[in-house]
Amino acid sequence: MDFLDPSDSGAPDDDEVTVRPGPLWRHALWVVGVTALGVGLGWAGSLFRLGPDDYGLLAAAPGSPWTYLGAWAVTGLAATAVLRAAAARVPVPSPGTIAVILLLIGTRLSLGWRPETPELAAMVAGALVLAGVWAAIALRADAVARKTPKPQSPGAS
Repeated sequence: MDFLDPSDSGAPDDDEVTVRPGPLWRHALWVVGVTALGVGLGWAGSLFRLGPDDYGLLAAAPGSPWTYLGAWAVTGLAATAVLRAAAARVPVPSPGTIAVILLLIGTRLSLGWRPETPELAAMVAGALVLAGVWAAIALRADAVARKTPKPQSPGAS
């Protein structure tokens, strides 16, 4: 069950993933909303230090966060668009959850660590690759499921 899917009934037996068809504006709104949620949670999380002084995640480093927030917002738009495009065609397990986690971690680490451009590019590439792999696994699983012959019941003719 995806906590970001408004059509989920929330029943405990509702673990089946579904295709998420709909008009383009709904997909675009979902992409923007999930991106804003992930980057916003990462930014809010960077306001506090996690863990003891010897190790742990630092609070946001001094300086303007807008470069990093912008980089992760663009990354989020691309990653969530890939996940939502796949989810509109085949069942993808928890595309919103995956996108939010990728963006939250990336934004949180970037604001506390303030990586240089090559490190930031590697983090962004990693997030995009993970989103692409998640979508590709769902697409492949659906293709295999379509090719597998379904057994016929003994009473059917």
